[in-house]
Amino acid sequence: MDGDGWSIAGTYLEACNCEAICPCRRIGGRTGGRSTYGVCTGALSWRVEDGHEVDVAGLSAVMACQYDDDEPGSPWTFLLYIDARGDARQREALASILSGARGGTALEHFPWAWKASRFMGWRAVDIAIDHTPGRGWFRAGGHVEVRVRAPVEGQEPVTCVIPGHHRDGREDVADLLRVDAGELAVEVRGRCAYESTFRYASAAAA
Repeated sequence: MDGDGWSIAGTYLEACNCEAICPCRRIGGRTGGRSTYGVCTGALSWRVEDGHEVDVAGLSAVMACQYDDDEPGSPWTFLLYIDARGDARQREALASILSGARGGTALEHFPWAWKASRFMGWRAVDIAIDHTPGRGWFRAGGHVEVRVRAPVEGQEPVTCVIPGHHRDGREDVADLLRVDAGELAVEVRGRCAYESTFRYASAAAA
């Protein structure tokens, strides 16, 4: 992804400490609002199925994150975990795209990229991911673990800005959300999760 034509695409799964359906999402076409408890803490995951300009297909990434609705601008604090199976060039590419530093269409989807946020850096760790619809899970080293229990029944169309409101997705209930990462630490059960697909690209490849 050293040129102007990079793109990555694949599957996406996240969980946070909000109650399902997460009030931050667009539900039935209605714009989302405040998080359930005022401070949102969660974990996001991406499994890349296709990558153009650097082959990162099959690699994954996880983010631990938090923001406070009542802090001016609600800036995100976030830490990235990048798949240790990638070589140095692949890991740097994923980190630069998912942090927002590479720009492109990611700037339309990542609140941590368009806000004045705090990036705690990235670490290469062993990541295990299964994005099977309705029962997905992921782990990043011993730092993050998410397990989906089941989809929310009878839901209206639900979309999320991070994969994109133009993409279909589904709200789930997470059996477990656990993050062990200092100030981003959280452990809750029975809260919200969301699954979808994603594609991010440079302006030239959009």
